[in-house]
Amino acid sequence: MGKKPANEPTTESQADAAHRRLEEMIVTLQLPPASHWSEEGLADKIGIGRTPVREAVKRLQADYLVSILPRHGLMITEINLHQQLLVIEFRRELEIFISTRAARRIMAADRERLHAGASEIDAAGRQGNLERYLREVFNANQLLAKAAGNPFAARSISPLHAISRRFYYRYESDLQNLEAMGKLHCERARAVARQDEKKALAYATALMDQIEAYTRKIFERGIGSRVA
Repeated sequence: MGKKPANEPTTESQADAAHRRLEEMIVTLQLPPASHWSEEGLADKIGIGRTPVREAVKRLQADYLVSILPRHGLMITEINLHQQLLVIEFRRELEIFISTRAARRIMAADRERLHAGASEIDAAGRQGNLERYLREVFNANQLLAKAAGNPFAARSISPLHAISRRFYYRYESDLQNLEAMGKLHCERARAVARQDEKKALAYATALMDQIEAYTRKIFERGIGSRVA
């Protein structure tokens, strides 16, 4: 999900590339929950050496997307509805913090990029293009976290975003709310780009309210009974 804008210099290491590609494959269920892999198998799958893949796997383990099985390789973690509710609880506080701080501190160049990213999110949501939508949300989230100027908050929210994107990819077809979600992400990004701290707070709160509502709706409809 981490494709860089064309105008940004490419400084991605092999480990970063491995992490980005493996995370995207996990989020989009190309590496299915509960599936078992070896580092060698993953390296062959993405065409990157075992050493960068080993580093990427350690990061994915820290992000709760991979479990290491001693002497048995690794397993892609399962989607867990109860865990998702805990993710939302913590993510809400971080989204509010990051959104308001980003609105206060964002630099001019990042404001332009965020405006452009907001339009991309809005377009993907209206077109119903889920993979493009998730990729653009990923890019906007990274930009927001950078603009907030707090690396501890950025590191804390990164795994929550990855877990949430995978959950949404799995269940969006049950909810059919891509356009509405895209609008909230878009307006939050635009508020930050305008340096409107009050609106950034309002849209971040509305976004998390919507995310919590659709997660609970899944549970209420019994969809969650199919989740490990």
